[in-house]
Amino acid sequence: MNELIPTSQSATGEITLSGRDLHEFLEVGTRYDIWFNRMTEYGFEKEIDFVEVVQKRTTSHGREHEMMDHQIKLDMAKEIAMIQRSEKGKEARQYFLQIEKLWNSPEMVIKRAMDFQQQKIISLEAKVKADEKKVFLAEAIQVSENAVLIKDLATILCQRGLDIGQNRLFEVLREKGYLLSSNAYWNKPSQKAMEMKLFEVTTRLHTSSDGSTYLKYTPKVTGKGQFYFINKLLTGSKAI
Repeated sequence: MNELIPTSQSATGEITLSGRDLHEFLEVGTRYDIWFNRMTEYGFEKEIDFVEVVQKRTTSHGREHEMMDHQIKLDMAKEIAMIQRSEKGKEARQYFLQIEKLWNSPEMVIKRAMDFQQQKIISLEAKVKADEKKVFLAEAIQVSENAVLIKDLATILCQRGLDIGQNRLFEVLREKGYLLSSNAYWNKPSQKAMEMKLFEVTTRLHTSSDGSTYLKYTPKVTGKGQFYFINKLLTGSKAI
């Protein structure tokens, strides 16, 4: 079938076409914006029957400029063609009916279903690959017996694309209750975190400038903890 007016498929799987292309085919003498506004008075609704789009066109002088266009659904195009009451309108409507018949044929229905399924497969494969990249390092770290400092964990996360530094990571771990925030136990792993075996902790006696002494806690993230936090943070989990 000859393509009298170019059509396309919307994201929702419906046939649409340019309002300006239809206006041009119908050989309407009225300026496009005035004509289209007049057409909408027949009950067509924005975001339901049509959407506004900005189209770039080149003038006869080779200059590019933007103009308002509309991507309209096939049902709206058929009604507009019928409203024109002209030979061009009749020709356009017959053309749209042929497109609709072809679109709803068993062969096209099957093809669209297969195309949709293929797109789902492609999207799923892309997600799996992305997830594999996130989990691969975490799984490798899990088998390591060496615990690392918080700054080392922050470095690993940065290498995997998460923009986070040592201080911010400390804040997150305190906010989520993995490290304590009270002055006497600052940065000491919580009972929950220790029971989950996410941390090891070393303590040392620290003398302040006024001569007083207190215990200073240095948490280290175990292999299991690295696996846990990397997976949580890289996947953007709110349940960390």
